[in-house]
Amino acid sequence: MRLRLMPLLLLLPVSAWAETTLRPADSARLDNFDAAFGDAMMQGLAGGEAGDVAALTRALSGQPQVAFSADLQGDWSCRTIKLGGISPLVAYSLFKCRFTASDRGFTFEKLTGSQLTRGEITLRAGRAIYAGVGYVRGETPPDYADLPEDFTSGGKVQSDVAVFQRVSPTRARLLFPSPAIESDFDILELTR
Repeated sequence: MRLRLMPLLLLLPVSAWAETTLRPADSARLDNFDAAFGDAMMQGLAGGEAGDVAALTRALSGQPQVAFSADLQGDWSCRTIKLGGISPLVAYSLFKCRFTASDRGFTFEKLTGSQLTRGEITLRAGRAIYAGVGYVRGETPPDYADLPEDFTSGGKVQSDVAVFQRVSPTRARLLFPSPAIESDFDILELTR
């Protein structure tokens, strides 16, 4: 898979290699990805409603492909699925999201709903990683790079970190281990 990424990497400008440093707490969340996913899946499958379990299954189906390609750019539909925490499993209705090509990868933004996120997806150690800021509609959050190293969520703004997986030209997902609020693991399912 890494060999298939090489031609795309050669097309990126030199500035693409200067990525934003992840905050230590966010790196730790990524390091604990498998455990967070397993624990949250157990809660979701054990206590979720049938319709939400079906939505979860659909969101997680399909093998990850090469993450970046020109057709990723543009508007997408997105659905948040929350696992564990205050509820075993909740699949929300569709919202609007957008990818925009940048000199380092892609910027991503959830455009509608009461909980929003915006940030950047870049390649890190062979994986496409999202580093962004989640916030409540009406807030004006700083960019991820401007968050203090010791920043903690106040409930209205939080750091977001996720693994991005492209499943097909019309399906993708962002997988958020140990989000700062409400749940133990979030999935943002993307379709078009």
